Amino acid sequence: MKKILTSAALLFALVGGAHAEGDAAAGEKDFKKCKACHTIASPEGDVIFKGGKTGPNLYGIIGRQIASAEDFKYGASIAALGETGAVWTEELLDAYIKDPKGFLKEQLGDGAAKSKMTFKWKAPENIIAYLVSVAPAMEMPADDAAATGEAPAAEADSAASN
Repeated sequence: MKKILTSAALLFALVGGAHAEGDAAAGEKDFKKCKACHTIASPEGDVIFKGGKTGPNLYGIIGRQIASAEDFKYGASIAALGETGAVWTEELLDAYIKDPKGFLKEQLGDGAAKSKMTFKWKAPENIIAYLVSVAPAMEMPADDAAATGEAPAAEADSAASN
């Protein structure tokens, strides 16, 4: 049975209070092992953490559709998961970093799923906190704000200034 969460459910989990529970400063140190394959660079070209290009750029990964970094060739299994519309949450990224191949097998319901990422990290919460700390602030889409009864950031700012 497939355990793929819908993108709406993932977005709800993301907006509904997901937050980095690790230590971002410790995560920056831990990320030194990740830089062998990954870089963190903004779309404007600002390099936050220079690293390799064997893996995708991790800037703004939380809230981004899985397997959607531009100019990166993903493996077939993670690309298939991305095609479902699934979005990276802290919880999903945590599970992926702990066991990439096992994560893809579970999410896809496919015992033959493979991951190009072979590195496993037992306690990735600090790395995830670091990735969240260097990412742009997330804004809740208007449709999701209406569903939760919260005003989108632009409306909240406008209401606050009136």
